[in-house]
Amino acid sequence: MKATIHRTWTSLLPEDDAHPYRTGAWRPQLNEWDADDLDVVEGAIPDDLAGLYVRNTENPLVPAFERYHPFDGDGMLHAIRFAGGRARYRNRMVPTRALAQELAAGGPQYAGIAEDPRLSRHPGWGARGGMKDASSTDVIVHRGRVLSTHYQCGDAYAFDAETMEHLGAEPWVPQDTGISAHPKVCARTGELHYFRYGKAAPYLHYGVVDAHGERVHDVAVPLPGPRLPHDMALSERFVVFGDFPIFWDPALLPRGIHRPRWDPAMPSRFAVLPRRGRTDEVRWFEAAATYVLHFVNAHEDGDELVLDGYAQRDPMPRPQPELHGEYAWLMRQVDIASLRPSLRRWRMNLVTGACREEDLSPTLTEFPSIDPRVAGVRHRHVWSMTGRPGWFLFDGILHTDLVTGRERRFGFEDGVYASEVAVAPRPGAAGEDDAWIVTFVSDTIRDVSECQIFAAHDVAAGPVARVRLPERIASGTHATWSAA
Repeated sequence: MKATIHRTWTSLLPEDDAHPYRTGAWRPQLNEWDADDLDVVEGAIPDDLAGLYVRNTENPLVPAFERYHPFDGDGMLHAIRFAGGRARYRNRMVPTRALAQELAAGGPQYAGIAEDPRLSRHPGWGARGGMKDASSTDVIVHRGRVLSTHYQCGDAYAFDAETMEHLGAEPWVPQDTGISAHPKVCARTGELHYFRYGKAAPYLHYGVVDAHGERVHDVAVPLPGPRLPHDMALSERFVVFGDFPIFWDPALLPRGIHRPRWDPAMPSRFAVLPRRGRTDEVRWFEAAATYVLHFVNAHEDGDELVLDGYAQRDPMPRPQPELHGEYAWLMRQVDIASLRPSLRRWRMNLVTGACREEDLSPTLTEFPSIDPRVAGVRHRHVWSMTGRPGWFLFDGILHTDLVTGRERRFGFEDGVYASEVAVAPRPGAAGEDDAWIVTFVSDTIRDVSECQIFAAHDVAAGPVARVRLPERIASGTHATWSAA
């Protein structure tokens, strides 16, 4: 391995930090690396694996005013590029405007998600206002540009997909609200589809950026009040958004209190409209009460629009102070075992307006990935992450075959945690599972990190290659794959 430090950042966190999501597997990283010819410590990098795997993570440099939530942490991108059986790695902090302000001020300037937004010393960003745009949630690639985004809306920060050079914030992002994490890129048209939301009516907007980077569409998708959407889905002809019965308590909002409320007596609703559709073309479908953090995919089947996602059985689990002490307000909010999400399918009949739903698996899992070639059309295979009970940590990879119902899992040893996987199809692949599965791994036992590669059809067999990174990286959130 040929590795040099590109930059070392300054941390303002306390030296004796004991926060569970700023230590252990979530220990922040201060070094940016340029590393070429990475060492393969087991197996061999497949010769036909060519492209970029990049992952975002919360990598906090600045403490909170009062209560740090892991989703508040500053963004850091980790990128590994494969070609010809070799690999190179770059990692970069996302140099957001908010981070620059806080480092210059020597301390926090913006309230986190678990804090009163009135603590913020600047107007801030976010669907609720007064919030830091940490750009640490999602990452996609559009027009050869890696884009990082934040889950409660903000800028889209761009990096060159080849060099990971920072290119600034994308100019097409609406400056009054920003955009949410989880925009979708259509491989067929090159368009980027996004959504943005906030506390002002009509509360939700849908937009499109064309293949040349121009914003060409932005319309309202009116909601009854402020909501907390997190993801969207695309089929070949339609776009889908969720309106779930968990939202800021409307009785408390006038007092500036943004406390989520779960109302299981209310239905879930799905908005369906044509791509680049008008507000008057929005159609609503009702389903059982739940909350969906992430959708898998959407596709059309005759008169029906089929949507797969992870329905939570307990969207607001009660804190357990007897187990988690002073962090009880946090721990169960981000724990797969507590939220209990499992794979569900909704079938929305575009002729009758009816919605049917069925559970596809009882397994508790989340953070799905599919073959990017079947995004928007019928899919068969899903690769998702299982979680360590009690923590927001991924302890295994689950492969679900939706035709046979078969599920196979690879579990990492205790103390070793993976990142959301990405699916890298093999050239000329005959099927969705004729691919490679790529993930970053943080090993807290040996204090190292690796990129591990699995055969998609048999993840349970373990990695076919393990590639060493120059330093242990913090656990992370979302990832993506971009073919060479």
